[in-house]
Amino acid sequence: MTKQNKRAGLPSREQILDFISTSPTPAGKREIAKAFGLHAQDKIALKALLKDMGDEGLIDSAPGRAFHKMGGVPKVTVLRIVDADGDMVWAVPERWEAEGIPVPRLRVREQRGKRSALGVGDRILARTEEAGKGWIAHPMKKLAGGEEQMLGVVREEGGRLFLHGVDKKERNTYPISERNGAEPGDLVLANKAGKPPRIFAHVVERLGDPFAPRSFSLIAIHKHGIPNVFSEELLAEAERVSKQDLGAREDLRDLPIVAIDPADARDHDDAVWAAPDDDPKNEGGWKAVVAIADVSFYVRPGSQIDREARKRGNSVYFPDRVVPMLPEILSAEICSLKEGEDRAALACHIQVGKHGELKSWRFTRAVVSIAANIAYDDAQTIIDGPKSARALLDDRFAPGAEMRDAIEPALRHLWDCWRALNSAREKREPLDLDLPERRIVLDEKGRILSVAPRERLDAHKLIEDYMIAANVAAAKALEAKKAPVMYRVHEPPAREKLVALKEYLKTYDMEFALGQVIRPATFNRILELVGEADFRDEVMQQVLRTQTQAYYGPQNAGHFGLSLGSYGHFTSPIRRYADLIVHRSLVDAYKLGPGGLTAEEAGSMDRIGESISTLERRAMEAERETIDRYVAAYLSAHVGEVMDARITGVQNFGFFATIDGIGGDGLVPVRDLGTEYFRYDEASQRLIGEDTGEFFAMGQRLKLRLAEANPVSGALRFELPDGKGSASSGGGREERGRGPKRVIKHRGRPANIRHQGRKR
Repeated sequence: MTKQNKRAGLPSREQILDFISTSPTPAGKREIAKAFGLHAQDKIALKALLKDMGDEGLIDSAPGRAFHKMGGVPKVTVLRIVDADGDMVWAVPERWEAEGIPVPRLRVREQRGKRSALGVGDRILARTEEAGKGWIAHPMKKLAGGEEQMLGVVREEGGRLFLHGVDKKERNTYPISERNGAEPGDLVLANKAGKPPRIFAHVVERLGDPFAPRSFSLIAIHKHGIPNVFSEELLAEAERVSKQDLGAREDLRDLPIVAIDPADARDHDDAVWAAPDDDPKNEGGWKAVVAIADVSFYVRPGSQIDREARKRGNSVYFPDRVVPMLPEILSAEICSLKEGEDRAALACHIQVGKHGELKSWRFTRAVVSIAANIAYDDAQTIIDGPKSARALLDDRFAPGAEMRDAIEPALRHLWDCWRALNSAREKREPLDLDLPERRIVLDEKGRILSVAPRERLDAHKLIEDYMIAANVAAAKALEAKKAPVMYRVHEPPAREKLVALKEYLKTYDMEFALGQVIRPATFNRILELVGEADFRDEVMQQVLRTQTQAYYGPQNAGHFGLSLGSYGHFTSPIRRYADLIVHRSLVDAYKLGPGGLTAEEAGSMDRIGESISTLERRAMEAERETIDRYVAAYLSAHVGEVMDARITGVQNFGFFATIDGIGGDGLVPVRDLGTEYFRYDEASQRLIGEDTGEFFAMGQRLKLRLAEANPVSGALRFELPDGKGSASSGGGREERGRGPKRVIKHRGRPANIRHQGRKR
């Protein structure tokens, strides 16, 4: 806030927000000044305050210089029609810049008795009003131009060109009115226009071959509107800040700190070191350092780089590329902890007791020189045996080199300290979901070599536990200073989801008591009782669906899944804006130098948390869809083959199945199950034959023929090998026994949480 903003007659931010929200007419600077009785000398300060509020994301300006709350809709604005089906017409704002807040859909209310003259793609000037939890638009004037865009593939059918959408949910095709140089088979960006049933498309941009390497991620980038280009001005700013002198820092360059990452890692946020503690008060314990890239030193609040990073929220990782949150000179170069290079770090020094408890922590700004960047597989190889360690180290380093001789003992100390951390984790009994991650292996030209689950090693668990320890320390350190914390919140499951789980488990004759205190270990007991049964994966997925979605926010509600009371993300500031906020808060709270959290940021933590949570979900969806497209592309060469599969979902229109070891969900439509009528039982999630009692149920393993694999949409379609439901095709019998009844309660031995994927 500027000094001018503190003038006595100036309204507060809250007063301005309340006024523009309740004003019956558009509220610009003039209307705000009049409402609060401001004089000429106050209007300059008001202008500065409104600019500050805009920069903070509290307000946005509408046409005519009127203001509205960010995330709200201007009282008079331009809308674009996106759905015009019969009497129901829906529109979205043509301009929407509320970062991380979903674009609202407005119900268009036209004059009674008149059939709508509005079609998809039409633009209107409308007066808007908030009604309950939604919005209503009253058209004032139809405007020229404006059409809805979509990604699709051009197909030739009967001598005409049609557009097929790349989204699985887009089931319609549209005749192409303008091809703009596009040829059949091209991936294109097109505009939709017209009214049902006569909606057509014209090509705006030809993107090329949808099956070419790197096209699958390009589809996701365009579909989800992920920013993937940095401006020249921003790149120039990144170049300038990358040349900053590191200043006075704790010197940790003599420690053999190592960074353990995937072999194909694009950036290196973190590195670790541990050794036996020489403090007599921590006898038998350990001292450790978790060194994290000091991104807050380079990316200052309010800078152009910072605004773009907040807009992106996180890096997005695809098999063939990464869309980084920060420019490459920062994300892959000066901030990335690289072997043998001096790097700025925010170091978390922790004392670990002999039983794995965190006894103390402190944070410093440091300079580090990483002893080695080691792949998970290589780190595991070194630990597994002296002979393999010597061979691998001789391959990486010259025999007898000082650093070579330091690596193996450094790793062994890390493993010894980790065993203590892991012991404490087991006592905590976090949620134990061992969910495999599919790994897409590409050749140098981006072509698919294989699709397989990513191997899970102790090296993965080790790094995960060090990162969790540092994240806990960061949250508790900020709480001790009563400083703002961007928590990673995972709330306990909602009752309705627990009820659904109870009904699901009944189908396996397993009882689940709703009256018990629900802890993470409660779900671990379920999986222990299931054991290695064929349906274990399906029960695990159902337990996952029972959990709430984690999010970022400044109010602490704990992390249910990890069984932790305070948890913040600190360890990945190169790729997560949440972590950068935590770094800034630590820098400010502990007076560690420039780049600390500003008052404006501290006052906007709720809004920032909502935004980055939404952007994280966008990234996850884009990454998942791209994996599905790669899997479909890989399987397209196997259409017609019979494969081992298991049922992952059952609906009244058919069931979904996935191929063992590869993944990729595909549909078997109920119409393809033969002439017998199959009844859908929602409680047991089964399709049951009316005549024979044969059924298809969640978790069932069977053989299916791959009938279709669409790499562009990522969709698969299966069919039964003999074309009908039968015992030979894997259908069950309704009268088959279900086994003894089992009761699930919170008791028994501890279990671990182990999720495949990137570090927390």
